[in-house]
Amino acid sequence: MKRLASSVSAVIAVCIGGSLWAAEPANYPAPRAPEKIYAQTCGYCHGVNVGPVIRGRELPPEVTKAFVRMGPNAMPAFRETEISNEELDALATWLQQSEADPKERGQ
Repeated sequence: MKRLASSVSAVIAVCIGGSLWAAEPANYPAPRAPEKIYAQTCGYCHGVNVGPVIRGRELPPEVTKAFVRMGPNAMPAFRETEISNEELDALATWLQQSEADPKERGQ
């Protein structure tokens, strides 16, 4: 019974944010700016007659995030290892607030 109580305590500690051991902090790279992600990843197709123009359309962030993760139609899906959730949140907000670029063309 004492062992069960110890296991339950451990699970509760983890669930409420406690820690049973000191973990080393993760060494993740700093998030990229949304403008950089767009230029390096999205702009490759969007705005150059491959995909639709997405800047200046006030797309809801939820739509952008779903499209990025699911990759509908000919668009590839991007995993969290390619665009982190933090980067995707910033990108989706940036796209919603962006102005159209008159140099971009699309379908």
